[in-house]
Amino acid sequence: MAVPEKFPDGARLRIDKWLWHARFFKSRTLSAKLAASGKLRVNREVVRKSGYTVKPGDVLTFPKGKDIRVIEIVGLGERRGPAAEAQTLYRDLSPPQPKQRTEAVAKRDQGAGRPTKNERRAIERLRNRSL
Repeated sequence: MAVPEKFPDGARLRIDKWLWHARFFKSRTLSAKLAASGKLRVNREVVRKSGYTVKPGDVLTFPKGKDIRVIEIVGLGERRGPAAEAQTLYRDLSPPQPKQRTEAVAKRDQGAGRPTKNERRAIERLRNRSL
């Protein structure tokens, strides 16, 4: 007698459970809240129920922090395993994030701290001279 597969061809899994298995959220409740909020899309269609079922090949789009994640489902997880196992469940299609521009702020030498009294007076002289 053959042992039945856990996920045969055409298998589906609830979206909240899959997001939790893939470790995008710390709890299943948080993933269910995302689905109910209407900010989650599956194959470009808005999902409003946490019971929506997904299958391998579906593309998910959802906000995660300040980023927009675009994920293709590769497999369905049987459990919430370690991170290495969870990363095998999806392929990340998110566009690369632009680098932050931190150079706009003037940099001081580390440990320079506040200007001394003498430096403050020099700054005031420069400001008054420009008027």
